[in-house]
Amino acid sequence: MFRIVESQFIKSAVLPKDYPASLNYDIAFVGKSNVGKSSMINTILNRKAIAKISSTPGKTRLINFFDIRYKVDATAESGQVNFVDLPGYGYAKVSKKERDSWRKMVEAYFLHRRQIRGVVVLIDIRHKADPKDLIMIEMLKSQNIAFIITATKADKIPKSKINATLNDLALQFSLEKDKLIAFSALKKTGKIGLLNWIHSKIC
Repeated sequence: MFRIVESQFIKSAVLPKDYPASLNYDIAFVGKSNVGKSSMINTILNRKAIAKISSTPGKTRLINFFDIRYKVDATAESGQVNFVDLPGYGYAKVSKKERDSWRKMVEAYFLHRRQIRGVVVLIDIRHKADPKDLIMIEMLKSQNIAFIITATKADKIPKSKINATLNDLALQFSLEKDKLIAFSALKKTGKIGLLNWIHSKIC
C-alpha cells in the first residue's frame, strides 16, 4: 500500500532558475484561491500545518516545493517525490498585475519543469465548472500533462448527492467520471483514492 512516511518543506520559488535541483518526479497541486489546497496537502501528508493555511484567499504567491518520502510496502526502501503547491488563481481582490504575474509563474512551471508526472486540480464540489478551471484543464491537456480533478469540501453537501454531483461536474468539464474524486479534508474522504492516483503516476 502506498503511504507517506516523511515530508519536509524544501523552498519557495518564482522563476525556473530558482526551482530546486531535485531529479525526483513532481506532483503539483493547483486551484482557485480558497478551494482548500493547503488543507488537502496537510491531510494527505498527515501533517497539521506543513502547508500554510490562510484565512485570506490569494495569499500564496510563490511556488512551494516539498520533499516527500513514501513506501509502497513495509519491506521496500522508501522512494521520493516532490509535492508542488502552486499559487491559487482567480481571486478578484488582487490587482490585475498580480493576477498576471501568478499566471506567468504557473505557465512557466508547466513549460520548464520536465519532471512533472501529474497535477491535482482542485475545485469546490458545491459550485459549477468555473471558466478559470476550464482554462487550467485545457492548458494541461495541451501540454499532455496527466491530471485528476478533486472536488473538495465534499462534507459540505449530503453524502447521497456526491455521486450525482460528480456526474454533473464530469459533464460540465467534458471528462470521464474517473477523472474526478470527491475529497474532504475534514472527513478524509477521497484520501486513499488520491494517494493511489499519485502512486500510479510516480511508480
